[in-house]
Amino acid sequence: MTAIRHIVFDIGKVLIHYDPDLPFKRIIPDAARRRRFFETVCTHDWNLEQDRGRSWAEAEALLIASHPHEEDNIRAFRKSWHEMVPHAYDDTVAIMTGLIDAGHDVTMLTNFAADTFAEARQRFDFLNRPRGVTVSGEIGLIKPDRAIYDRHARDFGLDPAASLFIDDSAKNVDSARAAGWQAVLFEGAGKLRADLRGMGVGGVG
Repeated sequence: MTAIRHIVFDIGKVLIHYDPDLPFKRIIPDAARRRRFFETVCTHDWNLEQDRGRSWAEAEALLIASHPHEEDNIRAFRKSWHEMVPHAYDDTVAIMTGLIDAGHDVTMLTNFAADTFAEARQRFDFLNRPRGVTVSGEIGLIKPDRAIYDRHARDFGLDPAASLFIDDSAKNVDSARAAGWQAVLFEGAGKLRADLRGMGVGGVG
């Protein structure tokens, strides 16, 4: 196996917490109705298109046309986004910044809407520490499509075989491997430290 020369972090649920349920427990207190709202209105697939680059204005208009009675709740999704990302995972952030301080080449690759990522970068300064980031909403490509891995490697001069990708989604990990990368599934900071050590990466504490 090729030695690791580049380490690439996902962001949501790896470096920062993300949970749309947090504000919507207040907005739609009834658990069953809230579940139906996420299953039939502001779905995962709907939100993913903002990660692909669709504007919130267009996204909201499409849903409001189909679900006019849910207009306030639909608009609340973007308005309440800051509540969905309440904190960083400090233990994982410490791993990432420790790798940077140890001289490793660290970048980030994330499915994120362009505007909410700009907000996240202002709130969480550690997102400015790596050498750079590929944001899906800025380039119109999303994980797990292979094209986004190829684009990241090309833009940052990475050798895929010498690149380690860290993501909480098994689909994204599998796609990175199919693109010729090494990859590990994020299941907590403790396991990540063990994975990095097992792959011969120093500077993980």
